[in-house]
Amino acid sequence: MNNVYKGMVNNAQGRLFEERIIAACEYYRIRKKAVIHKTPEPFLCLKKSNTTKTFTGRFTAKAQPDFCGTLFGGKSIVFECKYTTADRIRKTVLTPTQMEVLRQSEDIGAQAYICFGIQDKTFFMPFKIWDNMEKIFGYKYLMPSWIKEYEVRQDLNCTLFLDKKI
Repeated sequence: MNNVYKGMVNNAQGRLFEERIIAACEYYRIRKKAVIHKTPEPFLCLKKSNTTKTFTGRFTAKAQPDFCGTLFGGKSIVFECKYTTADRIRKTVLTPTQMEVLRQSEDIGAQAYICFGIQDKTFFMPFKIWDNMEKIFGYKYLMPSWIKEYEVRQDLNCTLFLDKKI
């Protein structure tokens, strides 16, 4: 498979993964378990064309974690979402800015997580574990067989990231 095609597949799978997380946020909101929102991308539209239905834009800042909100009871939650079609996920998929924001959030009492998909499995891991993966697992990547306790439930419509599979 060539790299352009593989990139397109990964991007499409990543968007689908994110949509399933957004659906779960709505599920949890309806059930009064949490109110969590997708963080808008820091993007500025520079020029629009009504004839071609296209635009030119640029990112205005480094990306922040994907989701933030409040759990029932008032606890703050922040997390980043990542997806890979590979058989493992690397620590470096998070940018230094995302890592720093998650660390700062955790330092002031928020629950910070990484929600990630590896092929057909989804995991919701505390950021503290992710941040120290090389000390805990001995590598700067994770394999699904090592982290079964962080796997979460999925249904046809969404990834229930607050519900452990076990």
